Amino acid sequence: MALGRTYAVALVGMRAHLVEVEAHLAASIPAFSLVGLPDTALSEARDRVRAAVASAGLVWPSRRITVNLSPATLPKSGSGFDLAVAVAVLAGAGLVDAERVAGVVHLGELGLDGRLRPVRGVLPAVAGAVAAGRTRIVVPAGNADEAQLVPGAEVRAADHLTQVAAWYGAEVEVPDDVRPVRDAPALAARAVEADLADVLGQDDARRGLEVAAAGGHHLLLVGPPGTGKTMLARRLPGLLPDLDADASVEVTAVHSVAGTFDAAQGLVRRPPFEDPHHTATPAAIVGGGSGVARPGAASRAHHGVLFLDEAPHFAAAVLQSLRQPLEHGELVLHRSAGAARYPARFQLVMAANPCPCGRYSGKGVGCTCRVEARRRYFDRLSGPLLDRVDLQLEVPPPRSGIAPGIRGESTAQVAARVTAARDRARTRLAASGWRTNAEVPGPWLRGRLERTDPVCAELGQAVDRHWLSLRGADRVLRVAWTIADLAGAEHPSRDHLGEAMVLRTRAGAA
Repeated sequence: MALGRTYAVALVGMRAHLVEVEAHLAASIPAFSLVGLPDTALSEARDRVRAAVASAGLVWPSRRITVNLSPATLPKSGSGFDLAVAVAVLAGAGLVDAERVAGVVHLGELGLDGRLRPVRGVLPAVAGAVAAGRTRIVVPAGNADEAQLVPGAEVRAADHLTQVAAWYGAEVEVPDDVRPVRDAPALAARAVEADLADVLGQDDARRGLEVAAAGGHHLLLVGPPGTGKTMLARRLPGLLPDLDADASVEVTAVHSVAGTFDAAQGLVRRPPFEDPHHTATPAAIVGGGSGVARPGAASRAHHGVLFLDEAPHFAAAVLQSLRQPLEHGELVLHRSAGAARYPARFQLVMAANPCPCGRYSGKGVGCTCRVEARRRYFDRLSGPLLDRVDLQLEVPPPRSGIAPGIRGESTAQVAARVTAARDRARTRLAASGWRTNAEVPGPWLRGRLERTDPVCAELGQAVDRHWLSLRGADRVLRVAWTIADLAGAEHPSRDHLGEAMVLRTRAGAA
């Protein structure tokens, strides 16, 4: 009887769990069993590991092999355990030094020829291993750049199983012609470089976009086709400041788990932008998949922008599934294999036509839709969802007579004001832990005002007259604080509150 041990990492959502991989070799009828709640992909590691060991020129032990993944009660998924299983078996068979591998974390998928293939989630996995006190980590060469982003990690990268075995004393010949396997990210986060100066004749909408960027507020843009709704939405990320160190690591970890991270570009420093098609399913938006759920577009947009173009065409289940992250900033996805938590504090931007034909302007000119059809079309955006959207703007056709060559303020000019406003808010919120006005609860904001303040009185009247719900009143107050920050004021005035209420209530909503 012989026993080999090493370590791997299991990810449940964004949380990393250190897993001890034990290989027990007994003198009995040759067999290979894998226990410890593996999923299907992990159970298939038995065949991949056996073939990879043989391809590496090592003798597969002719014994009864039992590999245990401890803690056994923790569900484990994916092919990232292959390398750890192979090393533990080789240690148990005495082909590598068992003491040298015992304290090392091994991550990576094995090909049948022994090559190491990159896996998802290396950044949070390595960070979790370091936090658990295991700093020596072996990863595939394709994951080396990502793993080395974690401070304190002693990363060693390999292209082939023979390299790993040779490091631990195995007498094998390392092939010279092995090329590292590097998987390109499926949907890498895109940099949005479009300039706000390209948007002409939409002063009110541009102002609303600036307020949304300064306070992190959700935004609804309603108007006929061709008025610039999509152009405005795509320029919002350019107004947002760079991610700070903590947010950058969070966003990068999400994209690492999702498989959309390009480690060659380093940590994600700019706010991400996600614009799923209106045929997307709830699982594509909030996350899903077999076993432990993977992050969806809402989590990939963490600390960035989630843009739903033609929002009324999205399935009702998709729109309603956004209510939890809009309120709490995270998604909790329950599956039979366990619950996964993903951060999802994004800015929601929705664009919609005013009616099915898209030509309704409030006067009925050119519109062929009946009143019932218009109401039914826009009712697809439910009241509870819209109540969570701070800014709701009409984007009318631009006025005629826009002179050629005239450009509005550039993204850089507006972004400078946004950064200054966010700095004021950050100073005010420093002791509370919130980042933007959109995250702050209403009672805290109201507590910053005197009860006799005219802003509080006017806000109370709006609630009494049923112009605003209680949640809507809090959101209007948040917007008023953002407008005050843009103006450099110490606290919001009645004028700031009035503008916030105008930005909250669409002119054509009735």
